[in-house]
Amino acid sequence: MREISQTLSAHLAQTSTTICHAWRLTRTDGLVLGFTEHDHTLEFDGTVFSAATGFRASEVETGLGLEADAASVAGAFSDAAISSDDLALGRYDGARVETFLVNWQTPSDHALLSTRELGEVRAAGPAFSAELRSLAARLDQPHGRLYGRRCDADLGDGRCGKDFSAPPFRLTGTLVEVIDEMTLIVSGVEDRPAAWFDNGHLRFTSGLLSGVSFDISSHAVEAAGARLGLWTPLARLPAPGDRMHVSAGCDKSYEACSAKFANGFNFQGFPFLPGSDFAYGYADSDTVHDGRPIVP
Repeated sequence: MREISQTLSAHLAQTSTTICHAWRLTRTDGLVLGFTEHDHTLEFDGTVFSAATGFRASEVETGLGLEADAASVAGAFSDAAISSDDLALGRYDGARVETFLVNWQTPSDHALLSTRELGEVRAAGPAFSAELRSLAARLDQPHGRLYGRRCDADLGDGRCGKDFSAPPFRLTGTLVEVIDEMTLIVSGVEDRPAAWFDNGHLRFTSGLLSGVSFDISSHAVEAAGARLGLWTPLARLPAPGDRMHVSAGCDKSYEACSAKFANGFNFQGFPFLPGSDFAYGYADSDTVHDGRPIVP
């Protein structure tokens, strides 16, 4: 339930008000930024809300029930606030955005209007607009487990149980060359056989992309180093000499889990689950029915 203080409620009841909107953005790494559409910086609730960002908000329609609503904010890129590089590199993906109604004459009189998550961001020149999705949008996302032959754990997590923090499963490499936005040549990891890093990931530890991770689609060995292909293009190109951690990949099969990682005991899939064709099977004279299991 939305709570509005008596002083703010009395101010809103007046024929002339001095109110504005403010936004507090909390990134997944814990960084907190404040913005306001007012022409002066405001401070309340332990956050400084900067006025030098040109933020403005759209109208938003809300309704009863669990239907997800959406709003948007627009602003200008600023080195002191949100930069185009940070947005392009996904550092604001999933950030929590709190919207406040504030009496700018007495900022202590404020009310929390909504809490949303940052959605799609569109950039145009020196400006950007960002979608704000209500928390009800999470209900549209799949949750829980699906029964399938392949593992549904994330490589190295608690369900997987395998330690991937040390060689030979995680190596430190150096960028030698950027072939294109989806192909890199990396030294320091070429002792691993081809395809070792297929379906793995790399995380930059220095340079412009420091802290940003990318999924690896293919791995080949060349004289200059390991050629790593990426599933998605780089939003910004790194520079030769940038350092990174490169982690081995898994195709989520029971065979890879057992042979490559010796972790078959923790396999989080159902490798012996009959396929869809089994449902269409029927007894015939050519099939042996002696009570043996249908899987090896």
